[in-house]
Parts: sequence; C-alpha cells; structure tokens
Amino acid sequence: MTGMKKIVAAAVLLAGTALFGEMVWQKDLPAAFEKARQEHKTVMVFVEGEHCRWCKKMKYRTLSDENVEKRLAPYIIVKVMEENTKAVNTLPKIDGVPTILFMSADKKVIESVVGYYDTADFISFIDTVEKKVLLKKQ
Repeated sequence: MTGMKKIVAAAVLLAGTALFGEMVWQKDLPAAFEKARQEHKTVMVFVEGEHCRWCKKMKYRTLSDENVEKRLAPYIIVKVMEENTKAVNTLPKIDGVPTILFMSADKKVIESVVGYYDTADFISFIDTVEKKVLLKKQ
C-alpha cells in the first residue's frame, strides 16, 4: 500500500468510528412513539428552534458528550423543530426552547426541562427520570 492509500484508509476508518458513536435521532414523532411502544422504551423529545443559540449549545456540547450519549442509548430520541407546528401541537405546551421532554410510549410526560443544561446537570436530570421510570414499574 502506498503512503497516500494508507492515509485514505486511515481517514475512512476514523470517520467510520466517529459516526459509530453518534446517537441516532428519529425525525418523525409518531414513528418514534410507535417504536418506543414496540420496544417498551422511553422517548426523549428535544424541541429546538432554528435560530436558538442555546439549542445549538445543548445539542453540540451536552447531548453530543460521550457520557450523555451512553446514558441516552436506551431511549428513543427524537428532534422536533419549534417551527414544525404540526409536530409541536401534538406535544404538551412548549414554554421555550430548548425543551427536553422524557415521555412514555403512551405520550405521558415523565419529566421535562426548559433551557440549557451542562453535561453534569443533564446527567443528573437523566438520573431523576430513571428513578421515576423505575418507580412506575414497581
């Protein structure tokens, strides 16, 4: 293998590795709830605004953190744009963005939060959600 081919091969491997760790966001709200129902999972809905800088910070700092991604792995996660009124109207009242809703497959809110949260605070929020889900199962 020539030097250039080795560089290209390494770049392809690294790109594949980076993509492997990324969360898979659902884009269709009804499909996300249906998947959650079939798989007996909780849904995390991230409502963001197109021009919201705090939404971008939440998405690129907190939600893309490796530890947060690991904690969200068991959930069905879906992004909804605030501007998508059809989707937003199927959710409980949104008082601002970013809004994160943890919901059961039957669309009942388990816990919600509005605003930007850093990684540590968001992981603490996930802990609260998981305690509530565990209590409901008992």
